This record gives sequence, C-alpha cells and structure tokens, in this order.
Amino acid sequence: MSKPRNIILLIADSLRYDSVHPDGTPTGLDFVAANATRFTQARSGGCWTLPATASLFTGLMPHEHGADTHSRGLRKGVPTLAGVLRENGYATHQITANVATTEVFGLDEGFDEVRRIWQHVPAVHRRLHQVVVLAGKPRLRKKILTTDFVMGKLSEDFEASKVWLQTTVDNIFDHARRVLRDNTARGKGSFLFLNLMETHFPYHVAATFETTTSGLLAQLREVLSLYHLVNQTRLTRDVDPIGPEQMAVLRGRQRKAWVMVAAKVDAFVRELREDDGNLVIFGSDHGDCFGEQGWSYHFSNVADAGNRVPLYWLRADGQGAGAVIDTPVSARDVFHGVLHEVGDARGTHHIASDPHRSLPVMQSNWYNNQGKTLERYRYDQIAFVEGGTRFLNRLGGWWTAPVATVGPEQAFVALDKGVDPIEDSVAPERRARLRETFTAFRAFASEHGG
Repeated sequence: MSKPRNIILLIADSLRYDSVHPDGTPTGLDFVAANATRFTQARSGGCWTLPATASLFTGLMPHEHGADTHSRGLRKGVPTLAGVLRENGYATHQITANVATTEVFGLDEGFDEVRRIWQHVPAVHRRLHQVVVLAGKPRLRKKILTTDFVMGKLSEDFEASKVWLQTTVDNIFDHARRVLRDNTARGKGSFLFLNLMETHFPYHVAATFETTTSGLLAQLREVLSLYHLVNQTRLTRDVDPIGPEQMAVLRGRQRKAWVMVAAKVDAFVRELREDDGNLVIFGSDHGDCFGEQGWSYHFSNVADAGNRVPLYWLRADGQGAGAVIDTPVSARDVFHGVLHEVGDARGTHHIASDPHRSLPVMQSNWYNNQGKTLERYRYDQIAFVEGGTRFLNRLGGWWTAPVATVGPEQAFVALDKGVDPIEDSVAPERRARLRETFTAFRAFASEHGG
C-alpha cells in the first residue's frame, strides 16, 4: 500500500458526540459521512485538551505520556505522531487556536512549525477582549499583576484568548491551504494538525461573541454561567452555581456552534479529498460535560458524555467509505492507524480495519482550582467500556452505567463492595492489558493524592 500523499488531522476542540449526532445521525457532514468510516463509540483517553491531544499524538494514556492535570507536560523522549511522520519524510505543521496544544505543555514536539492563529488575526473587539478575559480568568489577572506566569511560559495567553470572542475557522483553513500548496510545490508531503476552537468554551454561536437567550436578565444568567463554567467554581462551593436550566443553555451553545461550522468542515474535507491520496481524519480531542454525573466543564470529569467523541476516518486508499463501526475504541489509536497507513512499524494496528485491538479506557485527574478545591472532589478516576457497559473506578470503589447510543449517558450506580469488573466482565484476551493499565494508573494517582 502506498503511503498517503498528505495527512490532515482535523480536531474540533471539546466537541461532544451528541452535538454532532443529536439524533444518532451526523449533522452537516454529508460528504464526510458518505466517504469516511464513522465510529459511533470512540472514547477520548483524557477529558481536557492537554491529556486528550497528547494521547492522540502518542497513542498513550495520560498517566503514560505525562501531560495531565498533575504534571502538565509531555514526558521527554516520548515518540510523537509529528516526530515519527517527520522521520518518514513529511513536513509537519500545527495550525492551532488553542494555546494548550503548543510548546507551553510540550505538544509542539516533532512539528517543523506551529502557527498560533491568534498571531495572524486582529482582535475584533479589543477592549471587550481585555475586559472579558481579565474578569473571567483569575490566572490571567494574576499574570497581568505579577510575574508569576503559569510554568513561566504563558506569555502569549492573553493574546491567545482572543479566540474566545471571535471565530478563526476560516483563517485556519486558509493557512492550511497555503501550507499544502507550498509543500506540494517543493515536492514534500505534509502532516497537518488543525485545532478549531469554535466548539470550545464559550461556544461560538456567531462570528463574534453573542448570547443565545433573550432579555437582559436571561443574558446575564447565561454570561454568569459561562463565568462559573470556565472557572469551575463548583469545585470550591457546596452548591453548584450553574443549575440544570443553565446547563441546558450551555449545551445548546455548543450544538449551535457546531451547526455554524459543520458545513465549513464538510466543504474543507471535500476539498482535501479532491487531491487523491490524502488521508483525512476528523474528530474531537474530548467532549465537555454539561452537568452529567455531577460534573461540569472538563478538567476533572470522567463522565462518559465528556469522553465520547465524534471520529471520522477517510483512508488514503478510499477503503471503508460509508462504513460504520460500533465497536468501542480509544481515540488515542489514531496514532497507530496513521502510522499503519504510512507503513511505519510503530503503527501496530489500524483502528478502522481492526477496532477490536483498541482498548477504550478513559481517565481524569482531579483539578486543584486555585488551591481551593473541596476535599470531596480530590480524587482521580479511570473508566473503561466493555460489552455495552461503562465501568468507573474512584475512591477504591466501582460504579457502572449502560452505554448510550443517542443523547447524554446515564448516571453511574455503585457496584457492591468487592466486585471487580475487570475480572468478572472483561474478555480474557483483554483482561491482562486492562489490568496493567488500571494498576499503573492507580499507582500514578496515589503519587499525586488522587
């Protein structure tokens, strides 16, 4: 099999599966759905941008690659997708709207170039940008007033946050087109990683920031809910400041954000496929959790709705067009599937042709919110899917819930003490791998108080 001419990994940040498939069928992806292999049970390895993207880039779980809420940096020496593809002759480019995918946390490893889209677009509402960002993020207020930058590296964070107030999808696609043209002209294949922020907080429903509710009071509630969501104030309070009604508003914002960009994504993928031999993958790094299982936002949840992601695979050779795979898989195996198509031995299997080799495991680490996170939220979690059931481990106990096919997942119910679903419910050929992953994660978590 000849290797792909170009490889494009297109990620819509934070996009939930049910935002794309509200009734079980894809919204706004006519070309993609007809020409891709669609995964209905793809699970992110992590639950926010850093660990989830690092898993896509390495094929590893967060406790293995190290880019998680605790250590916050990709472990040195870990082979990355960009690095391996560069060894295979590709020019490697990242075009991103999220500062978390850059050198701040080591996710630039292996890329020849990282284009931070906020450096290439003017702020549409400069004064509003300054006011909203400083009001909404304590970390940025602290940075402006002191020299205590997060990890000493986030000097760009203020400018990067302009993407919260305006869309950049067209800018990113234009930059991608130029990169592909330039590399083609010099006879070079390209690997492009593109990160879109329209479906990320605050969920763009228009070209610039707008509320979705009517009336001054309702709009104020919506803005306050966004404030509490991004700052995760629920982790520091006895009562969640965002009620169910406002959670529904926030969920609706992301769905509207997806509707706004879906046709553009579909058209861009069609354009990429006009050049025979391109491998195109569209999906999400993780999905936000709007109140399910008692969690909100995405730093510290392992609720399934926050980890079930859309995933579409358009193979370079055209195989699998229109196929649907219902087997639960881990999105981190994008790493192996891409390298398999390139012919690199580090791609041990192809997620589209051999989904049963994938191990759908999700994990999260508790988030220390300004040092004020309540004790009852200070725990790490790991979950896996087997036989149509989700199993979750936290605080030494197991919980379970059925897998959903449409809409949000159901809440977890505690299993009896002493029950071990790895031993009792997992097929023997997968049991050893899962036990090894579980044991390593629990050891990692115990080192960090989780």
